[in-house]
Amino acid sequence: MDNHSQVPWHSKDLQEVFQLLHTSEEGLSDAEAVKKLKANGSNQLRQKPPKTIFQMLKAQILDPMVLILIGAALFSTVLKEWTEAVVISTIVVINAVIGIVQEKKAQSSLEALRNMSAPTARALRQGEESIVPASQLVVGDIVFLGDGDMVPADIRLIESANLKVQEASLTGESVPSEKEAEELLPENCPLGDKANMVYTSSIVTYGRASGVVVATGMNTEVGHIADMLDSQDDFDTPLKRKLNAVGKTLTIVGIIVCILIFTIGAIYHRPLVPQFLVAISLAISIIPEGLPATATIVMALGVQRMAKKNALIRNLPAVETLGSATVICSDKTGTLTLNKMTGTCIAVNGDFEAGVPTAIEQASSTHPKVYKELVYGAPFVMMPALTRINRGLLSATLQREL
Repeated sequence: MDNHSQVPWHSKDLQEVFQLLHTSEEGLSDAEAVKKLKANGSNQLRQKPPKTIFQMLKAQILDPMVLILIGAALFSTVLKEWTEAVVISTIVVINAVIGIVQEKKAQSSLEALRNMSAPTARALRQGEESIVPASQLVVGDIVFLGDGDMVPADIRLIESANLKVQEASLTGESVPSEKEAEELLPENCPLGDKANMVYTSSIVTYGRASGVVVATGMNTEVGHIADMLDSQDDFDTPLKRKLNAVGKTLTIVGIIVCILIFTIGAIYHRPLVPQFLVAISLAISIIPEGLPATATIVMALGVQRMAKKNALIRNLPAVETLGSATVICSDKTGTLTLNKMTGTCIAVNGDFEAGVPTAIEQASSTHPKVYKELVYGAPFVMMPALTRINRGLLSATLQREL
């Protein structure tokens, strides 16, 4: 980890920051930037290497239900039950192909999205403002920020003018945080109160600023979160756990059937070979060959429906995980919502006497004159909500007034 990652930059004055980072307000030269890029790596979050086709196939085959089917196919072949063996083998192949194709498609789509959304940054190089890929930013770069920019790295602000930054992904705050470059803060200041800092993946919603990069890649605050996520073990989904339980149960039942057949055969002094063949046949008949394929096909259909809603599912079993959720815990509004306030109903005129508000969709027809005044008098934050419902009425009203 970079030695700079633990420094409390928010509590240090700018001259000390420049001294520690071996930079200045003039920024870095191209040679210095290349040297630091080689030493510290690119400004990107660490990603696990994509699975190979062999790894995907291995994951599909090692599923307990699939292993049972493969065993059933082998025993069917030994018993010369060719039809049974071909059917089971075909089901195993179809199941594996569907899973691999879906995972490969999701992997390709996610990679394409990453390439399309590769951000750039305005940095001071060789004394001039240049557009550089955000992945090539290094510690010590001077970066300029403006309305609508995504913050490309963790940055200590040098100058700011009416700067507001949306940090919901880090702090959960639904409203943009105001930033002030001149402030010096105590070392133990919480992340959300660090007004002289901006962080990777935040969005500049208002104002402009310049700052010096103090952390990149996995050393950023977002990088620390990504590192914790990487250390988490993979968990099975509810459906996968249930299918595994069914597979284990069927295996136990099959073994019990074999033991019973041999025991009964021994009691009646039956030949061992015919008894063995009968026991294996009964064990195979217990296995529901179509269950894994049915589950895979149903999940594939769910993935296709999710894709139509612009949601990508990498692994098939994940499609049913959210459907199994009964409680979702969220710290506050803005983490899962759109960070937008929306008016759903209003109360004017006789609504107060009746004690029943008017739905926002019906406001223009129920109280047209009062609704017009309400639109004029509404706070700015409510304007999008009110005008989104009846934009035509507002436009006509403004035209008459103008």
